[in-house]
Amino acid sequence: MTDPRRGIPPVDRLLATAAFEPLLARTTRERVAEAVRAVQDALRAELAAGSGSAPADPVWYAAAAEARLDAAERPSLRRVINATGVVLHTNLGRAPLAEVARAALAEAATSYTNLEYDLEAGARGSRYEHCTSLLRELTGAEAALVVNNNAAAVVLALNTLAQGREAVISRGELVEIGGSFRVPEIMARSGAMMREVGATNRTHLSDYEAAVDGAGAILHVHRSNFRITGFTAEVPLGRLVALGREHGVPVIADLGSGLLLDPASFGLAGEPTAAEVVAMGPAVVTMSGDKLLGGPQAGLIVGSAAAVDAMRRNPLCRALRVDKLTLAALEATLALYREPDRAMREIPTLAMLSTPKEAVAERARALADRLDAAGVRAHVRDGASTVGGGAFPDAEIPTALLALEAEDVESAHGALRSGEPPVVGRIRDGRLLLDLRTVRPDEEETLHEALARVLA
Repeated sequence: MTDPRRGIPPVDRLLATAAFEPLLARTTRERVAEAVRAVQDALRAELAAGSGSAPADPVWYAAAAEARLDAAERPSLRRVINATGVVLHTNLGRAPLAEVARAALAEAATSYTNLEYDLEAGARGSRYEHCTSLLRELTGAEAALVVNNNAAAVVLALNTLAQGREAVISRGELVEIGGSFRVPEIMARSGAMMREVGATNRTHLSDYEAAVDGAGAILHVHRSNFRITGFTAEVPLGRLVALGREHGVPVIADLGSGLLLDPASFGLAGEPTAAEVVAMGPAVVTMSGDKLLGGPQAGLIVGSAAAVDAMRRNPLCRALRVDKLTLAALEATLALYREPDRAMREIPTLAMLSTPKEAVAERARALADRLDAAGVRAHVRDGASTVGGGAFPDAEIPTALLALEAEDVESAHGALRSGEPPVVGRIRDGRLLLDLRTVRPDEEETLHEALARVLA
């Protein structure tokens, strides 16, 4: 019998046909030939398994090669429509930036800047001065410093204040934030020696008192991504600060979320603001810039001038520093907080968290009506959005979900994720659920087109 693989046309013959002229005009002959060979290899594998016969039409090969070229040219970091209802979705990049932050980032990216140049003195300046005045103003701290994320901020603080010495921490605060951020491992990398006190559920002031003499620091980690309930006890941060002062031991407070506004502003409670923590008097407070603050990824350090200056002089600080793009986006985001009402409107994270359920439901109903007209089975049901980003773990924000039906929900969701741009939702009770709380209004038309294409 004839081997069906012998029916695959040679590469040179295919490239000489009119079907390949657009591809050869688009890129080099070598890249097109490489794409064709990949298509042929995949086809040979199918034919060897007894699947059909080789296509003879060059148009088929040109289309398959074009698809491979498109996939190869697609950037690995892509825009995604987040329809999960998780506002700070870590896997999807956490906080989208405010318009003013995007504009500041673009200007810094396309221009020279005074990143390390003192314009008044006409001499070398310091990148560590950017954003510091705003952070001091917004938190009430004496000094501030920006590094590349909160884990870096914690490492730098411990390395500066407690390297080679013990850092005292409650066993109930040995948390894992996600990925490789586990407090014991972070402390080990910092050069400080972890001294655990208390128990998982109960730690008393006497536990700290027994361990604080000779320590380099007391570390207090805010449990932002889980709760311990029942038979519990913990020492308030203010008491730890007083104890540290009695013994000459600085307190490092890892706040985590970077909250600058009263959470009651968007209907939540239970998280302290940065200003409240700073007012308790720890030497150092660390937090994230890309969580509840709503800015770019950054680690924000605020506290006493002595502690922050020591951290700035630490050689490790250079390895953890941020670039001009981060500083530009962060400064523009922080400036919005001078007017809290404006911050609530313009910072996407805060706007999403504060959007009333009925406003989400109205958008969902309008989209459901359009989808019904396109032949897609859709209806609106009650549901709950979540904050995400390791903040407010118990909070559920009432929302309205767009529930979509399909013969194969998993395949439909996969097709949506494979689109351009990809759409990510969640599956529950045999339905694909989309929460428009985390979908920008200007993304709705693109979302409608994607849903109609996949589900109609």
